Amino acid sequence: MAGMSDLSRRDFGMAMAAFAALAGVAEAQGDAAMGLSRVFRYGELPVVKNANGGESRAVMHGTLPTGEFVEVHETMLPAGQMPHPAHKHSHSEFLLIREGDLQYQDEDKWLPVGPGDVVFSAHNRMHGLKNVGTTPARYFVVAVGVQKAE
Repeated sequence: MAGMSDLSRRDFGMAMAAFAALAGVAEAQGDAAMGLSRVFRYGELPVVKNANGGESRAVMHGTLPTGEFVEVHETMLPAGQMPHPAHKHSHSEFLLIREGDLQYQDEDKWLPVGPGDVVFSAHNRMHGLKNVGTTPARYFVVAVGVQKAE
């Protein structure tokens, strides 16, 4: 499986630019709106094109009135691609797999995941994801926890 050492500086730079664009879109729906209930219409979510040929739709990003950081987005990951190199962070994540055949990396172990599966990535654990199928994969990410500079 590809790891961070397999990425060129150009690929890494494009991945970071995609993250920055996604964060900019998500910020527009940030903390001020986190205290209001609402429905997010999938077709109305802004689409950000990623360097790997995929796309992301930011749903929300910010701190809830109860104090928890939360970020939600949907990703379309093309066949054979990873959204970014394996990484770890201070918050925890749930991945809700809608479509596709993927492999999930938990530290040094790779596990197959597919439609209907829910993956939990605990904080401060190395994790990654790769589309090992022949069609695009789609999944939602729900990040919850303390948001620290990483």
